[in-house]
Amino acid sequence: MVKFAIGQGVARVEDSRLIRGAGKYTDDIDVPGAARSAILRSPVAHARIVSIDTADAKGMPGVIAIYTGADVVADGLGDLPCVVPIQNRDGSARADTPRPALAVDKVRHVGEPVAFVVAETAYQARDAAEAIVIEYDELAATVDTEGSTAEGAPQLFDHIPHNTAFDWQNGDAAAVDAAFEKAATRVSMRIVNNRIVVNSMEPRPIVAEYDAETGRSTLWSSTQGPHVIQPILAGQVLKIDPKLLRCRTTDVGGGFGMKIFLYPEQVLAVWASRKLKRAVRYLPERSEAFVSDIQGRDNVTYAEAAVDADGVIQALRVTTYANLGAYLSQMGAFIPTNAGTHMLTGVYKVPHLYVNVKGVLSNTTPVDAYRGAGRPEATYVIERVIDKVGLEMGLSPDEVRRRNFIPPEAMPFKTAHGNVYDSGEFRALMETCMERADWAGFEARREASAKAGKLRGIGLAYYIERCGGGNPETADIRFTPQGGVEIRIGNQSNGQGHETAYAQILSDTLGIDAEKIRVIQGDTDETRWGMTGGSRAIPVGGAAVLLGGRQIVEKGKKIAANVMETAPADIEFADGVFRVAGTDKSMTLADVEKAAHDPANLEDGMEPGLNEVHERKPEAPTYPNGCHVCELEVDPATGTVEILRYTVVDDFGATINPMLLAGQVHGGIAQGVGQALTEHTVYDPDTGQLVTGSFMDYGMPRADLVPDVDFSMRNVPCTTNPLGVKGAGEAGAIGAPPATIGAIVDALRPTTGIDHIDMPATPEVIWAALNGTATKAA
Repeated sequence: MVKFAIGQGVARVEDSRLIRGAGKYTDDIDVPGAARSAILRSPVAHARIVSIDTADAKGMPGVIAIYTGADVVADGLGDLPCVVPIQNRDGSARADTPRPALAVDKVRHVGEPVAFVVAETAYQARDAAEAIVIEYDELAATVDTEGSTAEGAPQLFDHIPHNTAFDWQNGDAAAVDAAFEKAATRVSMRIVNNRIVVNSMEPRPIVAEYDAETGRSTLWSSTQGPHVIQPILAGQVLKIDPKLLRCRTTDVGGGFGMKIFLYPEQVLAVWASRKLKRAVRYLPERSEAFVSDIQGRDNVTYAEAAVDADGVIQALRVTTYANLGAYLSQMGAFIPTNAGTHMLTGVYKVPHLYVNVKGVLSNTTPVDAYRGAGRPEATYVIERVIDKVGLEMGLSPDEVRRRNFIPPEAMPFKTAHGNVYDSGEFRALMETCMERADWAGFEARREASAKAGKLRGIGLAYYIERCGGGNPETADIRFTPQGGVEIRIGNQSNGQGHETAYAQILSDTLGIDAEKIRVIQGDTDETRWGMTGGSRAIPVGGAAVLLGGRQIVEKGKKIAANVMETAPADIEFADGVFRVAGTDKSMTLADVEKAAHDPANLEDGMEPGLNEVHERKPEAPTYPNGCHVCELEVDPATGTVEILRYTVVDDFGATINPMLLAGQVHGGIAQGVGQALTEHTVYDPDTGQLVTGSFMDYGMPRADLVPDVDFSMRNVPCTTNPLGVKGAGEAGAIGAPPATIGAIVDALRPTTGIDHIDMPATPEVIWAALNGTATKAA
């Protein structure tokens, strides 16, 4: 067996260069003579632009050019589009929200780009930006998710009444109504999913180069796949042949969904570079990231469950107000609709579902995908609902789930939303997790905490998500003259360990050392279309590498058979060696690759060499799932929370590398716990100013908040994926919020009687609930 076989917990091959400081991020790209740039952003949330005076700024030292919305219009640049079609309940199409790269007549959120300054140095660019004089006619702003749709709320666009960009529905309303008529119990909740600032370690630096001889531009930027950006930026915004734009991405310091999309800054840098015929760099400060990076979540949901006398949910009715910010981002309309509702019935045999999503515009930074991209929001809804069903029916959290779980004998199971779950043993996995968490011993621990003056609670959540679908991924596998192998693939690592995982799959398949394998990503000239997001890297990209490797083996068998004068059926392959069965005749993979360049060894139609390209188009999504148990203490004097035990058991199907899996789960839990307890994006309701605009104000999770995690797996192989994998990248962030909130409710309920508390459950919120100054749930 090779060192990097599938299933082995090997360390990441990329870590050596990264921890030595030898990584190459966008701001490390060295382009001699590049100009620097700065963006003047709107200081107000909503205003008409009366005038822009750049005269003094243009005369300042080092200033090369200043561009405003008038230049965008004069050059005929297109708007940044939302690419997702949505049909309203009445059959009409969703509204468009025209978004120029620089504001033209109006600004709609704090931080919207108004002017782009190019100068010889970054300091000169910033000084000039501050010297631009803009007169704003300030307008009333609206930031509230639900309130922005109210009669009389300030309107962002004249053509979009009530700030409702779309009013979408799915499901069988009549069947749901009938189930509610028959229900023994009706359970209803108002659930808030708070807004998140993504805060990746690396912001979004940009380098734009221009080749005057070819008229070709190169955009270097921190992305989750440059192929997503290239056609939109070139064809729809700059209106040039996409062949004239090469997009490149090097190492990426975190993405979490936020770096999939096209941003005004990328447009501005490439556009200015082409106009000036000179390289242009842009490096944002963290304060800019807070008001310009895509933000996440921000839903208000009304959920109702029709429950029979046994505590089994017969139907769900869900209405969600999804705050999408000032403009529909590239995929913004997709996240709360198709992505955010597929998992609303979770792992439960709910026969009927009706969902209505209202896409709300507000004077805030646009919202799009954040780790899980709609699935965490859906899981949070169903898990909070099922907890409340248990409370109202007098059932424990585990018992109410047992009564509602889809049983393994029902697989494949078609949900009310049309998903087909191929596999899953939900009850057995939950009981494994409860055993590891010592659920049975909790009451004794609760009593011990009470004696110490603390309130102890335990929460259980079960998630399932939809992964591994969408667009295809292509693995282009090439042998090099030096004896190595290159994997060219279009998706892009942003911390997950793609270089290790792909090398591990190909190393296992071909029997070659991982040190000889090089993974090439992040270049539209060198790779075919791909994108990292939705836990697609291994289920789709990894499957493409596996199947491409198998194609190489099959072709190699034919070549080896010709050389060793036997039939391909007689050739066996293992550990990088082709052998004639029952003999001592053999050839190494390197020998066969060399022989594959000799026409005498090729059959008709064969290309020389063993290079192979495999496109993997997933025939079905995958459905990773798992159980989280969170146990914590609340200090009633201060409202502070300490997580004491955190237990996770996941079903990820087959495992490529358990160390990578553990890292993904731990990181996701940190983000999920952060959302549940501390993270909250707050805008001033009167002015639209971002109140939590820095790390001094925004509650990033810290080391003392994030718990140790008891992580294990109880895997059931996926039947719709050749690797048997299901995906793991978003799991922790999905399961952690409902488990953590469930534990807090369990801790507070004996004292307060509450059955729900909204995120983030900060010490102030918890203290208010304990002291009767917060509104209790109905």
